[in-house]
Amino acid sequence: MSHPRVIQNPLVDRKAVRSLVDESRAFHLSMPGYEPTALTAAPTAASRLGVRSVHVKDESGRMGMPSFKILGASWATYRTVLRALGIPADAGIGLPELEHRLTAHRGLRLVAATDGNHGRAVARMAKLLGIGAHILVPEDMVQARIDAIAAEGAEVEVVAGGYDDAIRRSAELADEDNLVVSDTSWEGYVEPPGWVIDGYSTMIDEILQEVGSGAAPRPTVVAAQIGVGAFAAAVVRGFAASGGTRLIGVEPVSADCTAASIEAGEVVTIPGPQRSIMAGLNCGTPSLIAWPDVSRGFDQFVTVTDGAAEEAMRLLYADGIISGESGAAGLAGLLEHAAALGLGAEDDVLLISTEGATDVPAFNRTTGARLVEQGQE
Repeated sequence: MSHPRVIQNPLVDRKAVRSLVDESRAFHLSMPGYEPTALTAAPTAASRLGVRSVHVKDESGRMGMPSFKILGASWATYRTVLRALGIPADAGIGLPELEHRLTAHRGLRLVAATDGNHGRAVARMAKLLGIGAHILVPEDMVQARIDAIAAEGAEVEVVAGGYDDAIRRSAELADEDNLVVSDTSWEGYVEPPGWVIDGYSTMIDEILQEVGSGAAPRPTVVAAQIGVGAFAAAVVRGFAASGGTRLIGVEPVSADCTAASIEAGEVVTIPGPQRSIMAGLNCGTPSLIAWPDVSRGFDQFVTVTDGAAEEAMRLLYADGIISGESGAAGLAGLLEHAAALGLGAEDDVLLISTEGATDVPAFNRTTGARLVEQGQE
């Protein structure tokens, strides 16, 4: 579809959504540099939307990475490597011990397809474990994101086509030495993407703890970016039991694979490649493992233009929040459809800015900021 729209979800069924038993939180607590990220009030955004409050979970600085993706990639990598080495998941082995055991298996390599942030996070995990990484990226990825992945020590392969083409290439590489750590699933490949969803639950748990402590109001509206659906599934699992909380899924108009699947009543693939500036959401097929949660957990889905994402970036920056194109998509969805969604003065809105300025030149052009790229003076 080429125009913004709102889609009521006829499949919504919160009671059917699986409850999450989160094993990943303790693992994240043991990782170097872990600490909860900020939940920040955004009064300028609240005024613009005409709501009582907006709070933003700011993921621009998660464990030294400009995105929340390290949470899912780290847990999925850990579980994938344990399985490859034949180590039970409950063995209680931390990262240092796992890295030591990998000294006898230096031929192992992590493989991932990415629109940017997930691949960089997988590459970081490979570096921490002392093994190689092969990251597949679509041909339209900006050089800044490619350079960031390569800076983690990974081999980067540019694949002709879009994200779905990179996914197919990653699946072709899978063997006993090349361990695929993907955040989307396909027929016969479901466990690592499931672990990615579990890893994201750490972030949702942080939010719920802050809400429970009174640091932020319980949201009446949560807007979440969709992509393949792993992050969105974690949002559903965290908020499915919250009475009075409406969940709104957001996709680019040119990458609305979940909205199209909702309308079809089953998972479908939309034509590609997708070319939105919201690079992390340029997906043509929903993840099979995330679909049950996403399809039954969101009340509405909205699609947004690139222009709305840019306006959301500027608005968040006015509130002191550095949010990249994909990170600002949740706010973009509410900005573009506030009237149709019935937002009002009694609403408390929660947004998750899933990334910071992963393309610094583009961020500066959009917002008028003067951020400096890492490694430059």
